[in-house]
Formats: sequence, structure tokens, C-alpha cells
Amino acid sequence: MTKCNSQITTLFIILALACAVVPAFSIEESEAKSLWDTCVVKITPKCALDIIAVVFENATISDSCCHELVQEGKVCHDTLIKYIADRRTLIAQETQYLKKRDDLWNRCVSISTTA
Repeated sequence: MTKCNSQITTLFIILALACAVVPAFSIEESEAKSLWDTCVVKITPKCALDIIAVVFENATISDSCCHELVQEGKVCHDTLIKYIADRRTLIAQETQYLKKRDDLWNRCVSISTTA
């Protein structure tokens, strides 16, 4: 239970940081808030953390989370990962993270279309 609470807290911290740096994605603040409000409700916190772990920590993802990711949509997925990858501590490896983001998307789409 503690691990789950810790993961949920981490997710909300990441989302808060991402929302705080909206100009990095060069869209209007109101558009970004609307996008976040729309995206966050489409995916469970556990799957959001799993997706982040796949891209930034070399973890694996379940088929059920892949289905959630595809339901969330590519714009939401791309936006979340781009916001995180643009952080000063991660920017040096941004290209690598964006490739992993795209690889994950393609894998999840293929899983979702074969199910």
C-alpha cells in the first residue's frame, strides 16, 4: 500500500511539474490545462507511472496498460513524455526518451489491434 501511495504521489508531482512548464511545449496555457484535464482522466495512475517507467527507466508495461495508453491517445502520450523529457536534468537524453516514447506507442498500438 505504501508503495502504491508513493507512486501516486510521484505521478502527481510529475504532472504538477509538467503543468508548471507549459511554455516548453509552446501551446497556450489554457489549451495546455484543457489538454491535461482531458488526458489525466483517461488513464489510471498505475498505468501512467508504468508508462513513465518504460520511457525513463527501462521498465516493462502490461498489455492492459498498453490498451489504456492507446485509449488515452497519441497527443496525450506525446505531451506527457515531451513535458518530462524537456526538464533540465533530462534534456541531454531527450532524443533517446522521445524515441522510446514512439517505440512504446507503436508497440501498444500493435498489441491493441491484435487483441
